[in-house]
Amino acid sequence: MNSVSVYAAVGPEFTRFSLDVAGATLAPRATITMPAGVQYAWRHDRLPVLFVACSDGGLGKTGTRHFLCTMSIAPDGALAPLGEPIALRWRPVHVSTDKPTRFVLVAYNAPSGVTVFAVNPDGTVGDEVEQDRFDLACTVHQVMVTPAGDRVIVPGRGNDAEHGKPEDPGSIETFRFTDGKLSRHRRILPDGGFGFGPRHVDFHPTQPWMYLSIERQNQLALFDLGEEISGPRCRVTTLVHPQARKPRQLAGACHVHPNGRFVYVSNRADGTVGHKGDLRVFNGAENTIAVYEIDPGTGVPTLIQAEDTRGMHARTFAIDPSGRVMVVGSMVTRDLPDGDSLRNVPGGLSVFRIREDGKLRFVRKVDMDVRHANLFWMGMFRH
Repeated sequence: MNSVSVYAAVGPEFTRFSLDVAGATLAPRATITMPAGVQYAWRHDRLPVLFVACSDGGLGKTGTRHFLCTMSIAPDGALAPLGEPIALRWRPVHVSTDKPTRFVLVAYNAPSGVTVFAVNPDGTVGDEVEQDRFDLACTVHQVMVTPAGDRVIVPGRGNDAEHGKPEDPGSIETFRFTDGKLSRHRRILPDGGFGFGPRHVDFHPTQPWMYLSIERQNQLALFDLGEEISGPRCRVTTLVHPQARKPRQLAGACHVHPNGRFVYVSNRADGTVGHKGDLRVFNGAENTIAVYEIDPGTGVPTLIQAEDTRGMHARTFAIDPSGRVMVVGSMVTRDLPDGDSLRNVPGGLSVFRIREDGKLRFVRKVDMDVRHANLFWMGMFRH
């Protein structure tokens, strides 16, 4: 397990790149076609296996074909089907596992829900674990097992008030987790969940701290993982100019650096404004990775950099296991005014060197054709 591959999905087309960590370079290797558009993927904790959630649904589209696929990872990183796809009830938006991998968990947001499947010794997906019925917050986006393995976190983003409809409050749903069974533990609703749109959590590698990206308010929050999950202890902006926030300005993925000294959040934007008649161009919102230094005593994050992603709508990004390289996936393409003409900014993968101080240095971008399907997910894994 010394090589690292980057996987990027444009619709159902799943492309593998080899990552040279020392040179911060990406080399395309192969593309395979999944049964439907890739929504998210998660690696088995011990075996060379990748769980891939797929759907023909997408943004504003429910879809009718939804799957959880198990893929074997060859020594060179190549993927191949392992067993048959498992049909799912609804469009999956996130998939993860416990450690060591005994169960795989799938989250849905239309309707909001979570299912849990046992994982067989060979890494294939086994039987679904029957659960009690729970009412979840509107628009779930993630399901994560805590490092201790005894609780499950489900952020429910809610929705802004629009078109005469009142705001759907957001919440963090927490469950006890025993042998694949979820039992209600607690619902966290700061200010009743109003003005609180949580999206993604990640955990500090050594301290009992949980970091949460708040999508609708473009913030990062800190929670404590004690006997009870408490917080938020602080909420800080992810933007350089929060007072000038433009339409379609959203916080995205959240990842803590492997060394526990830094935490990163993607700011993603793709809104447009009119330009010279019927043309639409990008509205100039912030497409950045917000870099925070973590106070080693308190866990409080301080914004130290906002690095341009060189693309539009960074929905997902990943840090290599050594902590030296970050790759950011830009989901869509947009046009920018450039003098008397327009300059197109394509989707693709932006590669950054992570410096000792946690800050990012842009190295290169690999453009990808996203005109007909979004670059909806990317990630990287050692093999």
